[in-house]
Amino acid sequence: MANEKNQQTLSSLKGSLTGIDTFYVVDYQGLTAGQLSKLRKDIREKGGQLIVAKNTLINLALQDGGKDFTGELKGPSALVLAQEDPAGVAKALSDAAKGNDKGIPAVKGGFVEGNKVDVKVVERLASLGSKQQLQAELVGVLSAHLSNFVGILEAYKDKLEGEGQSA
Repeated sequence: MANEKNQQTLSSLKGSLTGIDTFYVVDYQGLTAGQLSKLRKDIREKGGQLIVAKNTLINLALQDGGKDFTGELKGPSALVLAQEDPAGVAKALSDAAKGNDKGIPAVKGGFVEGNKVDVKVVERLASLGSKQQLQAELVGVLSAHLSNFVGILEAYKDKLEGEGQSA
């Protein structure tokens, strides 16, 4: 572990994890160089980052931040950091896995907004859609309710004006 390259990688990993509330541990073995490159690009477009490193170094970096993923770090592993859109990054991983017959990358576990989660939670998160899509849906629902509320207020105002004229 005293190897200088390992020290630099560990330092870089720790730096990358600073301020990150959401990440996923994935198995990427079996992806071609082209598939891995496309996956990196898709994750980057969602505001994430894919980091491939030795399990020992990933484990040390995570444990330094108080996160224990020893059980998940078996076999080839990569960290996928989600800085901006956790659901979008999870969806990019899910779409990539559906895009090949091996189901790779396979999520081993994750850490979502400060909580360790299992594969099922990551899968549900991937099915939600992106942060922008969810925000757009919320705005649509709120505007519909506000429009209805304004209609009710106008009808009530008209009723009060009608009662005032008949008195």
